[in-house]
Amino acid sequence: MKRFTRRDFLTTTAAVAAATAFGPHALAATALRYPPEKGAKLRVLRWKRFVQGDEDLWMANTKKFTQQTGIEVRIDNEGWEDVRPKAAVAANVGSGPDIIIGWFDDPHQYPDKLNDLTDLANYLGNKYGGWYDVCKKYGMRGNKWIGLPLGVVGNALVYRESHVKAAGFDTVPKDTAGFLKLCQALKAKGTPCGFALGKAVGDGNNWAHWLLWSHGGMLVDTKGKVVVNSPETIAALEYAAELYKTFIPGTLSWQDPSNNKAFIDGQISLTANGISIYYSAKTSQDPKIQAMANDIQHAHLPIGPIGKPTELMQITQMMQFKYSKFPNAAKSYMQFMMEADQYNPWMKAAIGYVSQPLKAYEKNPIWTEDPKHTVYRDAASIMLDNGHAGPLGLASAAAMADYIVVDMVAEAASGSKTPKEAAARAQTRAERYYKV
Repeated sequence: MKRFTRRDFLTTTAAVAAATAFGPHALAATALRYPPEKGAKLRVLRWKRFVQGDEDLWMANTKKFTQQTGIEVRIDNEGWEDVRPKAAVAANVGSGPDIIIGWFDDPHQYPDKLNDLTDLANYLGNKYGGWYDVCKKYGMRGNKWIGLPLGVVGNALVYRESHVKAAGFDTVPKDTAGFLKLCQALKAKGTPCGFALGKAVGDGNNWAHWLLWSHGGMLVDTKGKVVVNSPETIAALEYAAELYKTFIPGTLSWQDPSNNKAFIDGQISLTANGISIYYSAKTSQDPKIQAMANDIQHAHLPIGPIGKPTELMQITQMMQFKYSKFPNAAKSYMQFMMEADQYNPWMKAAIGYVSQPLKAYEKNPIWTEDPKHTVYRDAASIMLDNGHAGPLGLASAAAMADYIVVDMVAEAASGSKTPKEAAARAQTRAERYYKV
């Protein structure tokens, strides 16, 4: 837990110096203002960082906000898997942090408990080139914004280039058939791959949904009818079973930090992750690990039989709860953190770990100063939402929170159930949430 006051504002830190590099940051100069309530204090719950620069600049920007407004802000950092249940409890009991930074379509689980952010979202969209379509879908319920997309934790293949070449491939194949052959060759060389199959909010959901969608499977159709028990799903699960044979042991219990650790430890040569593995290697104090950064490359996930990209990435949204005694102060804080003078340096300091939800921020130099960053720039423009192909809402959020797709893939991949059995179980589980 960290608390910041006006007195502890540090004007000489490197983080603040980086934050000011993009220009003046006078809060009073903005076109939209929320006069804070008298005696306002804020509590913000957000997910624990994977990239140190993310946390450093977030804290620095928070100190700037306190210095300019006099509003004290307490930041609580929680593990990724802990944010969603804590947010649900806060919504249900009507007490907790003023702002919670959660995942995916979490706002759609309790839309009546959240304050309307439409004026703020429209202001930011008009000022910064508009929101990507997928961000609008996640943030809006009907014509009202119930969440404010902070960004997308981009997901891509992370691999050791030298190991891929040693396995007989110049680069990662762009189709699922070729990708399976690469993974088999890596396994044969003693440099296997690994993908999370545990209750991993980001890594498990991202690759499992990609796998399902790449073969034409989907949890529900456009009307919200559950259709996961299909030939396309079974084909995806048969592919998963073959791919799983190339994995390092233990992936059934992997959570979000697991593949990062396995990759840096040299246990795996290929996984799907954000840019945090590359960041960890580049900033390591161990010369051997730092040298690994030169060998790391990134690529989009391969395209399956459906013939087009089908990637899920991890959107994170700020939610402002109605129980807050200081809604204006909370909106002012969210606005401040999304303005260019704070957002651009924050994204740069985290080397693009969270990519932009607003199109104007595509021009941030972080995306071009190192070619290995560029794959993550386009996260919001190519990703599908987790409700695909149906609507986002209470059902899609609940199905995601219940890990239905991840569990289905894990069951079929590991052989604990046949693909047909796993698909049938997922159908039954999903029908408890979708009532069509």
